[in-house]
Amino acid sequence: MIQNILIAVAGLGKCEQMLKILMEIPAIQGAKVTILHVVTPQVTAELMAQKLTDGGKILASAIEYLKLDPAKVNVRLKQGDPKDTVCQVADEENSDLIIMGSRGLNRLQSILANSVSQYVFQLTSRPMLLVKDDVDIKRINRIMVGYNHSIAAQAALKLALSLLRDIKGSQLLLVQVKADQKTADALINPDRDPIFAPAINEAKKLGVAYKCIVAVGDPGKEICKAAEEFNVDLVTIGSPERRPSIAKNLPDLDRLLGNSLSDYVRVKAPCPVLLNRSAGS
Repeated sequence: MIQNILIAVAGLGKCEQMLKILMEIPAIQGAKVTILHVVTPQVTAELMAQKLTDGGKILASAIEYLKLDPAKVNVRLKQGDPKDTVCQVADEENSDLIIMGSRGLNRLQSILANSVSQYVFQLTSRPMLLVKDDVDIKRINRIMVGYNHSIAAQAALKLALSLLRDIKGSQLLLVQVKADQKTADALINPDRDPIFAPAINEAKKLGVAYKCIVAVGDPGKEICKAAEEFNVDLVTIGSPERRPSIAKNLPDLDRLLGNSLSDYVRVKAPCPVLLNRSAGS
């Protein structure tokens, strides 16, 4: 259940639109929201003072736009490196969800551009909603879950159902990507795939309509393709926590430079992407 939300703002944009829509969902309406703006260190005191003033205005604009219950809003203006500060504040506030904007850069571009959202995603153990600059923000009605037996996927399913259960006319789309056509062809009815069975049972218990989708090929590409085909409003996938055990202050370079399902989906999906972490999965 989402009780504490952290949103990092840098000027009115897609993140604020996303949060405003999320706060319409019954399961989230009671959540407390921390609105964070981070000011990076400046070369002079005068510049720092100006940046802090500008940051205060950015926070004021966000508060005015969101129109949240003042009793449930915590506003924080922090100085420091945005990448580290977002993670720090998320821990301090015990955030159940982090919302950040993303330019949709791929791995190497993110490294070279020193992407804040990519860095935070690599280091946080908390669910993270990435909202790209080029996606349309729609009211949440259809949520697609990249589904398998992993603990991370189960967490993604649980969160999706918690959002959909009280939305009238909502639909859960479960997508599973098979390695070869022969395996997929063996499923005359995707609903009877035993991998889907636990998810179907949970959806039925909560009265949430569902649709099972079986695809063949590269998981990232097929999930994004299905998201576009079925016009989903949000994609959620599990992303196993793979931060280095020796140096958790560094990004996980093998994930940044290697093949990553979550990395592909966050860059290519036609809608916002909710990434669920799962330690030890």
